[in-house]
Amino acid sequence: MSYLIVGLGNIGIEYADTRHNIGFIVLDAWAQASNILFESGRYGYVAETRYKGRKAVLLKPSTYMNLSGKAVSYWMQKEKIPLENVLVIVDDLALPLGTLRMRKQGSDGGHNGLRDITETLGTSNFARLRVGIGDNFSKGRQVDYVLGSWSDEERKLLPGICEKSYEAAKSFITIGPERTMNFINTK
Repeated sequence: MSYLIVGLGNIGIEYADTRHNIGFIVLDAWAQASNILFESGRYGYVAETRYKGRKAVLLKPSTYMNLSGKAVSYWMQKEKIPLENVLVIVDDLALPLGTLRMRKQGSDGGHNGLRDITETLGTSNFARLRVGIGDNFSKGRQVDYVLGSWSDEERKLLPGICEKSYEAAKSFITIGPERTMNFINTK
């Protein structure tokens, strides 16, 4: 059985260390922990790993955040992965730093990456793992905060947040979204 785990972010060095790129950062940490490398593919960077007999295709779209749907759609078709086996990892301002929330479906919550995936796939019935990046910004400074670099304090917490996040993705692969939601959404 195959799964598509999509980490949302923006390509380019100017975005590499930003809060908006937590999806990329989580997948990079998973790849490093699994000793696998990403390769450049159509519409994204792709790595393949196996976990408990299941194949996980890790995807970092190279289409920029606002056009993520094209990459998700292409890789779902290429790898013949059904919608229920797709998990999108995304940043969330509404959650405190490091808080995780998994949902089987839902609105885009104002997130342009999720909005484009929903529009491209024609449905919002795909799982998403929201990773809290906090909301420590003043009124009108949301874009600067999201596209800003991590503070030194936040950077110290990132390895733990990443591990918690990719472990949640592994749980999604093995025991499904409902059971995974039961333990990560309560912490």
